[in-house]
Amino acid sequence: MERISIRTNSRIDLIDITEKIQAIVLKCKVKEGVCFLFCPHTTAGLTINENADPSVRRDIINTLKKLIPEGDGYLHTEGNADSHIKSSLFGPCLTIFIEDSQLKLGTWQGIYFCEGDGPRSREVWVKVIQG
Repeated sequence: MERISIRTNSRIDLIDITEKIQAIVLKCKVKEGVCFLFCPHTTAGLTINENADPSVRRDIINTLKKLIPEGDGYLHTEGNADSHIKSSLFGPCLTIFIEDSQLKLGTWQGIYFCEGDGPRSREVWVKVIQG
């Protein structure tokens, strides 16, 4: 298993980690298989979305802030209840096919680490399996 380290800079952020994941796939020398990604944090998650237009990323962040606002009113009183809810919308894991040693993503797709309670140092666990 490989791990990538991520340093987030904002409380809520989407960080494109596609190149880091692709580098791990190449390092593993797997031609055909599957790449499993797991986020071991309860206030962060993973998603696949458009990475060509940066306004999509900003739209997602702005919508999350509107739908699940930071602040009081939550039963969890540690100050980050909204972050737990946001991370649940994304989920902790992704599975991506590998073909010809390349992540099998759509033309405009990228892999994003979704921070809900930053800035922090985070990890994503990566397992590449031949098959």
